[in-house]
Amino acid sequence: MEKAEKDNNYTHILKYTGLFGGVQGLNILVGIIRNKLVALILGPAGMGLVSLFNSTLTLLSNATNLGISMSGVREISEAYDQEKENYDADGLRACPRLCQAIRVIRFWSFLVALFGMVVCIVLSPLLNRWTFTWGNHTLHFVLLSPVVALMAITGGEMAVLKATRKLRALAASSVYSVIATLLTTVPLYYFWGQAAIVPSLLLIALIQLLLTVIFSWRQFPIQLIWTRRQLFRGVGMVRVGIAFVFAGILGSGTDFLIRTFLNRLAGLDEIGFFNAGYMLTMTYAGLVFSAMETDYFPRLSAIQQTGKELNRVVNNQIEVSLLLVSPLLTAFITAAPLVVTLLYSAQFAPVTAMLKVTLLSMYFRALFLPMEYIALSRGDSVTFLIQECVSAVLILASVLAGFSLWGLTGTGVGLFVASILIFLYDISNIYYRYRFTISRQALGYLSFQLLTGIACCVLTGIFSGWLSWLLGALLFIVSALFSLLIIHQKTHLWENIKEKLFRK
Repeated sequence: MEKAEKDNNYTHILKYTGLFGGVQGLNILVGIIRNKLVALILGPAGMGLVSLFNSTLTLLSNATNLGISMSGVREISEAYDQEKENYDADGLRACPRLCQAIRVIRFWSFLVALFGMVVCIVLSPLLNRWTFTWGNHTLHFVLLSPVVALMAITGGEMAVLKATRKLRALAASSVYSVIATLLTTVPLYYFWGQAAIVPSLLLIALIQLLLTVIFSWRQFPIQLIWTRRQLFRGVGMVRVGIAFVFAGILGSGTDFLIRTFLNRLAGLDEIGFFNAGYMLTMTYAGLVFSAMETDYFPRLSAIQQTGKELNRVVNNQIEVSLLLVSPLLTAFITAAPLVVTLLYSAQFAPVTAMLKVTLLSMYFRALFLPMEYIALSRGDSVTFLIQECVSAVLILASVLAGFSLWGLTGTGVGLFVASILIFLYDISNIYYRYRFTISRQALGYLSFQLLTGIACCVLTGIFSGWLSWLLGALLFIVSALFSLLIIHQKTHLWENIKEKLFRK
């Protein structure tokens, strides 16, 4: 019975990882064209400028949105679970608690949107001074202040769709947004170059808002009630969201400080290179992790007590994530020179070595990311914030030290070292707080796959040409076969595939 339950858990994780990873992959494929064109038009310096504006706006958004997009999911989800049957039978009119929860989150989303825009305008002179060493970009930040407001409202509407399980609507709005962004912003960059960066960022935020609102308001029509009661009803949600705010500030602040440091020490080109390598790693290699927030986190939150059940769910998530991401990493490391050229341009060739080393950090991310959700699922905001603080300090210190010692490649080394240190901290902290222990199987999978990845990184760096491709391909086959055999043992993969084929 226990074995069958574990097999079902593995199958469930594989199913939803494939679903959400596939949606994210589709978005990425459409986004590849846009990134390629923008990189060719703007070059490394222009990409670095876009990165500076984006990181600053993200920092402001995370600092002013009060965590509504995360805490709101929990509030609405509770109401939806209680009134789901009424909603399916009679529609929204039969769900008073759900309607109330949605009205509260929309009220607070508009409130924090206005607050974020005002903060951006007031701080624009300081943002200019902290971010740039040349020119006066104060007016640019003033003009970009509506982006912070649009991001806050979009986050609130996405929380409504997530909490009510409208995943198809979420996927559709995301895909349409990427396509619309491609068709509207690339012509602006082509005709006006760097002068189009600010208008393009505004247009992107507006497109994302409009498409999200279309799907959200169709399911749940807008009903804004501006009363003092609505304000106080959201206080509990905001209190929970404060932890997410500080976590967002830590993450965005670290990102902001790294890019500011590189800008002052090396210039925009170096920022463009770093941003390219970092985004390639987190976006493309992170496809496997895209189901964490949507599927894994709710399942983890449903477990009432720590102990055997929680250990099993977390370890299963770790094992599946590691088995799925490892072959992808060996393939990515092997094809890194080609990937960089195709997705950006030949000007970004210096980022290849950094990218290969940074990809190694994903092995440890597959381990510590599921563990870090434990504190969130328990509502333990203090432990969650300490985790984020430690991670931010380790990443910042490691990346800056790595750049000082070995330049751009050193930033990749720093990210890899930081991932190891974060894992060691998390495993000890989570054991102390929740008595969680990582399974021997997960550690065994890590040992084999990490050695394969390191060998791939070293050999493809030493050799070049057809020999590099051959060695990388062989290591990919070894990694993929290992993962497939383990997954087959856990889920009876081949039998399930045959059954589906015969059905068709």
